[in-house]
Amino acid sequence: MINRRHIRVKVMQSVYAMITSKADDIVKEEKFLKHSIKKLLDLYVLQLQVLVEVQKLAKQKIEVSKKKHLATKEDLHPNTRFIDNQVIVNIANSQSVSLYIEKHKLTNWDLDDEYIKIVWQKLEKSNLYKFYMNANETSFKNDKDFVSDFFKEFIAPENKLAEYYEDQTISWLDDIPFVNTWVVRTLSKVKKDKTISLGRLYKDEDDEQFVSDLFRKVMLHHTSFEEDISSKTPNWEAERIADIDMILIKMAICEFLHFPSIPVRVTINEYIEISKDYSTNKSGYFINGVLDKISKEYEKDKRLHKIGRGLL
Repeated sequence: MINRRHIRVKVMQSVYAMITSKADDIVKEEKFLKHSIKKLLDLYVLQLQVLVEVQKLAKQKIEVSKKKHLATKEDLHPNTRFIDNQVIVNIANSQSVSLYIEKHKLTNWDLDDEYIKIVWQKLEKSNLYKFYMNANETSFKNDKDFVSDFFKEFIAPENKLAEYYEDQTISWLDDIPFVNTWVVRTLSKVKKDKTISLGRLYKDEDDEQFVSDLFRKVMLHHTSFEEDISSKTPNWEAERIADIDMILIKMAICEFLHFPSIPVRVTINEYIEISKDYSTNKSGYFINGVLDKISKEYEKDKRLHKIGRGLL
């Protein structure tokens, strides 16, 4: 499920694209924005499926070994703990996941299975895998802990996968960290007797509407927002403020003025956090200072109309 912070990041990227390219088709860019958010679910399912495909590959290798002309005792009676892992089997048996793959034609790992082999080869040689396969106790908890570590250590940080995803959909490069966190959260919630199902992409209709409202209002009013920014940064010409910082400040101003249910402090904190990943080291301090001045000025001039107690 996408959260408000990642929605803000996706909107920021679209605003940046429109302003820097001097494009003026808001409807077209909004469609692209919403499409890129929908594609998050594709990436999420593909990352889950890496687990399933690696297990499938391990199973195939066991079957091949059993058919060797001079099969060893180990070949004929292999350790099946990994291919029986209950959490991965749960994902493999999920009708919700299977239907999504079929509907959206996510045949990536059938066509590009070399990435699955890369992950499997690294996993098979690891101490994590050896300890898991040779552990005295077998339990759902052990399976769950192993899969979580497997994902975090061998799938999430795999550069070859990241490069592959970027080639598939350019916006995915920035989405990978968010989606990986989403997968880890999903794995932590898997139940023994309940097959996982794909939840909704947005928490609710308000979050989905927030995408359109924030994007449109920033684009429609960003020029007037720049005037307010200039008045609070007299020692800085607009050209000297980093492009991303300027956009983040404009988005925050938009929330101050046009989103009455979002507390001022929440808005400021959100954009400070986003700046840590997308701008310079000092951007957080700069953005905080500018937004603090602007919000106090708006409050003094009675331009802030927040609904609910304590929202200022």
